[in-house]
Amino acid sequence: MVPPPLSRRGVLAGAAAAAGAGSASAAAAGPAAAARPGERRPGRTVVFRDVRPFGHGGPVDLTVVDGRFSDRPAPKGARVVDGGGRVALPSLVDAHIHPDKTTWGGDWVSRAPASGIAEYCEQDVELFRSQRRPVGERAYGLMAHAVTRGTRAMRAHADVAPAYGLAGVEGVAEAKERLAHALDVQVVAFPQHGVVRTPGTARLLEEAARSGLVDHIGGIDPISFDEALDEQLDLVFRLADRYGVGIDIHLHDRDDKGIRVLRGIVERTRALSLRGRVTVSHVFCLPFLPERELDAMARDLGDLDIALTTVAPNESLVLPVSRLREHGVRVGLGSDGVRDSWSPFGNADMLHRAHILGWVTDVRLDRELEECYRVGSDGGADVLGLERVGFAPGDPADFVLVHAECTPQVVVDMPRRDVVVHGGEVVARNGELV
Repeated sequence: MVPPPLSRRGVLAGAAAAAGAGSASAAAAGPAAAARPGERRPGRTVVFRDVRPFGHGGPVDLTVVDGRFSDRPAPKGARVVDGGGRVALPSLVDAHIHPDKTTWGGDWVSRAPASGIAEYCEQDVELFRSQRRPVGERAYGLMAHAVTRGTRAMRAHADVAPAYGLAGVEGVAEAKERLAHALDVQVVAFPQHGVVRTPGTARLLEEAARSGLVDHIGGIDPISFDEALDEQLDLVFRLADRYGVGIDIHLHDRDDKGIRVLRGIVERTRALSLRGRVTVSHVFCLPFLPERELDAMARDLGDLDIALTTVAPNESLVLPVSRLREHGVRVGLGSDGVRDSWSPFGNADMLHRAHILGWVTDVRLDRELEECYRVGSDGGADVLGLERVGFAPGDPADFVLVHAECTPQVVVDMPRRDVVVHGGEVVARNGELV
């Protein structure tokens, strides 16, 4: 989680979503008989007629067989979805979100002043205890909403601490199961209250890693918050190595403490041969590095395939995405917290987040706006280890249809996602799950 900055330069106010234009021009046949969660129907062929991938060129028909794009002719009688000339874009990936904390869909919560992570954690506990709806219900509401906004996958951080036990992990896992047909989810056991400073958390992290409910275990500011650099990193890396899970560590420090933590992560990733299994979130220290030091650190991260995520909180803390990618570093974009005790803001709409990325980095050119979208689509897919969607034969058929002229306009206008497709099946229409 990122503490709300003192100044946002009007980012959120300036990024209010524009209303989408129009509804579907032609009704398509409804979805076939429901499959079990996560099940792919063998031999299913769907033709998405009259669509424009990325807004380039004239309309084409896209054939999907068993959830993947195909260049084979569609068989007679194949189901047809009329795209009405809409732009087709890859669905987006939320590489960093906290659905266990959300109050989404519930009563308004008035937030109290807070300063520092410890006070936010106290308010997290108060909010958790005050909620009448269980974690699974709240998380499901938010995650289902994300699907209707065109999210194909997310990495969901769930708090693990003595105050909650594994309730957050279990609730998010429950929501994940309910949405398995529409959303791919990786769960992180996240020690928001600290790994070392809060006794009992280390045991819960191990229990979560052993449970099979999580894909990653996390850490948080080993120096400035946990005050136990080596002890926290040694424990987290040891558990990941022992139980075969990944690592995703929150790092908020903006100074040399953050660089020291990064170096510790690099050293342990190399020593334990965990290449490709480690992510560092936020990484606020990197934007402040001189170019030569940034390039040196980026080379190490790229060589060990350590991924990074940003939530583009403001112009000074957003990661230098292009520079990092030059060194082969995978960088994804995420929502962070959504209407929790930390902040009343957030909406789990990754197109809105791509818009914010463009806003805070002050982009103007079409290619720059397209890159903002790709950070949310390709970048997030890379971080989660998913296949990219390029509408080529064999690519997964995870995409959205929107009224627009081109991708840059989509990033700026944020039109309604008229149709959301996951694994070749329509899972949402006009902002609602089907």
